[in-house]
Amino acid sequence: MIYTVTFNPAIDYVVQLEHLTQGTVNRTGDEAVYCGGKGINVSTVLTNLGIENVALGFLAGFTGDAVENALQRKGLRTDFIRLQNGMTRINVKIRGACETEINGKGPDIGPAALALLYKKLDAVTDGDDLVLAGSIPAGMPGDIYEKIMAALQEKKVRVTVDATGDLLLNVLKYRPFLIKPNQHELGELFGRTLKTGDDIRACAAKLQDKGARNVLVSLAGDGAILLDETGQFQEIGVPRGTVRNAVGAGDSMVAGFLAGYLKLGTYSYALRMGAAAGSATAFSDELATKEEILKLLNTF
Repeated sequence: MIYTVTFNPAIDYVVQLEHLTQGTVNRTGDEAVYCGGKGINVSTVLTNLGIENVALGFLAGFTGDAVENALQRKGLRTDFIRLQNGMTRINVKIRGACETEINGKGPDIGPAALALLYKKLDAVTDGDDLVLAGSIPAGMPGDIYEKIMAALQEKKVRVTVDATGDLLLNVLKYRPFLIKPNQHELGELFGRTLKTGDDIRACAAKLQDKGARNVLVSLAGDGAILLDETGQFQEIGVPRGTVRNAVGAGDSMVAGFLAGYLKLGTYSYALRMGAAAGSATAFSDELATKEEILKLLNTF
């Protein structure tokens, strides 16, 4: 079983504007609403691929109701914790000549709610996968990912962490199965700009030295580089296509990688599935379907 955890789910309200003028009324040319969060995106693509999983996390208010109802209509299996106060955040994403985002804060998650999450994680057993993805709300313990991994140390659980900064660096001592920084995030971890493949490989190796078993670095239009736990580097490009939506492409890559690894148990196939899933989402208006992913898989 694969479990995903999203601490700060969201409703993404995406609007298209030719021009954004401050101090006056702006009218949209097009608009769409998506329910997501990094872990939820992973769960959605896994579900599209027919991989059984459970989406865990926290929801609150009428926006939380909307998120859960939308996900269940899509066939996701959810087991969210309902918070008594606040509301699940709404993120406004403005697309036009340039892209602007206004992200909501999200509800406060107190000790009692966290205790309920740990109780749900008791169901995770040997051989399961756990995906910890995305940022954590303000006010939460900054070491929450570490504490979750520490609690699971006695179990043989493959943990994937898709996060940035210290949230990622501090879990490496627990030897996560997979981490997936993008090129920019990888550079930020070391306070430098990564300009070449050698730069990327050197930084990926440092993260592996710190404990990560597999380091998957997404390179946007240039594909991805994987440093697997055998110490081998593998690289993959991207298929031809028109990028329509970058939101969720990295999460789709994580889902595809895990699906590919579960199917064949090889990192080469996992990388191909990850690249196909990430590209399929980038070429779509929403998160990729199984048909879209398999169509691109055959191009590698």
